[in-house]
Amino acid sequence: MPLYEHVMIARQDLSSAQAEGLVDHFSAVLSDNGGKIVGTEYWGVKTMAYKINKNRKGHYAFLRSDAPAEAVQEMERLARLHDDVMRVLTVKVEAHDEGPSVQMQKRDDRGDRGDRPRR
Repeated sequence: MPLYEHVMIARQDLSSAQAEGLVDHFSAVLSDNGGKIVGTEYWGVKTMAYKINKNRKGHYAFLRSDAPAEAVQEMERLARLHDDVMRVLTVKVEAHDEGPSVQMQKRDDRGDRGDRPRR
């Protein structure tokens, strides 16, 4: 089955428990349609670059899945209809990275960014 990564942004006025409940709900949608959740991460409330639906901030969540395309389409359809979800981004990947995503790594663990001149 194809591998996917999903990033969801939920409204800022939800509690953390409600935002994580959304992740569980959409994970169940993928599982019920023949997919498998490889991993989930809750990134917390982050400030966005621009307003979406009059919101400056949002609850960010990240899912890694191994699911058929029909399951992903159904999950995205339900997310678009859900009032608490502002945006969903799904990307098909060749392989899932081991360990936490870049958002969850400490700044020291991210590695060197190369030889850039200091200003």
